[in-house]
Amino acid sequence: MTATTIARAWMVRRADGMVLGFTDHDAVLTFDGIRFRPDHGMSARALVQATGLSVDNSEAEGALSDDAITERDVLAGRWDGAAVKMWEVDWTDPSARRLVFAGSLGEIARSQGAFRAELRGLSEPLNAARGRVFHPRCSARLGDGRCKLSLSGETFTAEAAIAEVEDGRILRFSGFPAYEAGWFERGRLLVLGGGAEGLGATVKNDTALPGGGREIELWQALGIAPVAGDRVRLVAGCDKRAVTCREKFDNFLNFRGFPHLPSEDWIMAPQAGGNRG
Repeated sequence: MTATTIARAWMVRRADGMVLGFTDHDAVLTFDGIRFRPDHGMSARALVQATGLSVDNSEAEGALSDDAITERDVLAGRWDGAAVKMWEVDWTDPSARRLVFAGSLGEIARSQGAFRAELRGLSEPLNAARGRVFHPRCSARLGDGRCKLSLSGETFTAEAAIAEVEDGRILRFSGFPAYEAGWFERGRLLVLGGGAEGLGATVKNDTALPGGGREIELWQALGIAPVAGDRVRLVAGCDKRAVTCREKFDNFLNFRGFPHLPSEDWIMAPQAGGNRG
């Protein structure tokens, strides 16, 4: 290939299977069953790839357009973690190409109708901690294969229609099912319908209101705010303590923590308060 016929092409694949292709060439390129459009929906800075396990120093940026990457989808988190590949291509012969990057989109920021996303290489997951952590609190996630608690039914899950939304993160309900105050704190909220369908967040505060009402405060507002009438599903919260596992969920047999570990003070000074000899 000669330098005058080199173009760059990007493929982005979301978790739901949607695929988009972009190129900095002035005409459409097609290979691997993907149509790479020259609409500047995405571009990227020069790659600075590390030989170790650090994040590759590069960013992808582009315009938020209706037929490519929309602001609504970015706010909804639908592009988070999307797979990315980048090629250098001879536009006169697309079969003559070289893969120069493969990885995923990291943190995505938006500003003035455009987005900027960190590119993370394939080695990035190797930076994550591996192995079991010995800690007094449970290391499982509520309802996962290690916890084994069934979240089906009305004991730990409730569905209701929103009556009022304040600041995008405080949701109020009327005629809410009877649960003790704080039952859903640290739990999850999932939007089941409307423009924010599929979005989820963690519950910060759960307050029972007079007359059977409920107020749910989220730690962070959803990317797309739900509106009155949208239905949501709430899952009970777990603070990972052994007493909560035993008394709230009756699931202590599957508790994945070490509640009888000595405190850090004992580890630093094991002779304190004990026999010296």
